[in-house]
Amino acid sequence: MRKTVVKSQIHQYHDSSAEWLDLDSIAKVEISSEDPSQPIESALQPVGAPGWRAAEPGPQIIRLLFDTPQSLRRIYLLINEEEVARTQEFVLRYAQNHGRNFREIVRQQFTFAPPGTTTEQEEYQVDLDGVTTLELEIMPDVSGSAAKASLGRLLLA
Repeated sequence: MRKTVVKSQIHQYHDSSAEWLDLDSIAKVEISSEDPSQPIESALQPVGAPGWRAAEPGPQIIRLLFDTPQSLRRIYLLINEEEVARTQEFVLRYAQNHGRNFREIVRQQFTFAPPGTTTEQEEYQVDLDGVTTLELEIMPDVSGSAAKASLGRLLLA
């Protein structure tokens, strides 16, 4: 039997062979809040810094406005919370008409319970054409605490 012991770690992205979209060159981003030490740019690339964090508590919006309509087949989300136990809800939406009419892709809740459950990692297979806007709304704690939203990665293919 061949055996290798590896350290337990969360992968920066699910599939290293994936051709993730270069969001820096094809989209503008709008955010409702940002901690200067964790800017949104670090969450929109396959590897790098620890991701984005809101500067203030409460619901947050991250909106990608594409320069030209995009076809999306995969959406990858990674959210980490290592400090505060909370139940977070997020809604992922898209529009094909520059944000005038959004359609919901997914609405999901996840409970973080540090030090045990600290990571939510989701990958959605989608078949979306002509996407002009992608919006992620995060409610960091459905109970209304002062928790701040965070996002480790948001990748699109």
